[in-house]
Amino acid sequence: MNASVAPDPGRSPVGSGGPVVIVGCGVAGWTLARELRQRDKDRPITLVCADQGHFYAKPMLSNAVAQKKAAGHLIQKTAAQQAQTLGANVLPGTRVVAIDRSERKLLLEPASAGPLAYGQLVLALGADAVRLPTPGLEHAHSVNDIGDYHGFREALTAAGAGARVAIIGGGLIGSEFANDLAIGGFRVSVVDPAPWLIGNLITQDNGEALKAALAGLGVDCYLGDVANSIAREAGYYRIALRSGATLEADVILCAVGLRPRTDLAAQAGLAIERGIRVDEFGRTSDPEIYALGDCAAYASAARPDIAGGAARALPYIMPIMTAAKAIAATLAGQPTPIRFGPMAVRVKTPALPLTVSG
Repeated sequence: MNASVAPDPGRSPVGSGGPVVIVGCGVAGWTLARELRQRDKDRPITLVCADQGHFYAKPMLSNAVAQKKAAGHLIQKTAAQQAQTLGANVLPGTRVVAIDRSERKLLLEPASAGPLAYGQLVLALGADAVRLPTPGLEHAHSVNDIGDYHGFREALTAAGAGARVAIIGGGLIGSEFANDLAIGGFRVSVVDPAPWLIGNLITQDNGEALKAALAGLGVDCYLGDVANSIAREAGYYRIALRSGATLEADVILCAVGLRPRTDLAAQAGLAIERGIRVDEFGRTSDPEIYALGDCAAYASAARPDIAGGAARALPYIMPIMTAAKAIAATLAGQPTPIRFGPMAVRVKTPALPLTVSG
């Protein structure tokens, strides 16, 4: 039985050796594989990913439209090329259906791919785009990976130059897409319940300055408002706002945040706390299983002024790099705690470039 237990603080976090299996081929998974290979030339490394596993920079998804980049143009290396470079194995198109902690193996789908044994397991599962219970939201796109971007770009192409795009969500990603789409020649509207853009990261002064800069590109912002419903009309969508205003759009993008993927870990009995909870070494409540990236809630990132000091997720590139380096060193035999120093988040809005320190 896979009961949830806390890691033994007296036990070396290096673990028992054996193959390292990484579940997830996003930035977190591939970065960890690279960092581990730099420290250990011989350790078997296998990456398992439900998608194709190609290596690309996910942050580029929100500023690729104006550059007229198709999804394929964003791929820096195919999964096979990346695996060959790192001397690793990769299983694309393979889904982990269960973790057998007692036997240290993964049950896979298709079944012909497994079971897969591990010495240490790293969960780099990422996060899912949040989908609100708004009636008609099934008509909206979310862009959380390169496949989503492909579908969104196809919709923009079908709508044509100068099409109306409504973005539900004025946070970091929504604002970046608004800027990119406006530069790309689309007529953009943004709806968000916050009183200013990117309200969870930047000050009111900066949020209002960003709104003004985007307005200079023709972006209309409906702040302090929410979409109550979306209806399909003849050739367009009608969005009814709580304020009573109505928007018309040819394409809709939902960008209201991310939710850490924790189902697989929860089914295995691992501790969940605003993500898969990990200690200072990146270990979950099973000391042979680590978590990294958007799915992880880091004890090292806890702050008394945020969520009462609970472990928290840090879905940004710099924390991923920091955690990947520390976990790689630990797996290579040099126990290294994850220490997050001052972190800067770059907001990719050319209309008003911002860097947020935290």
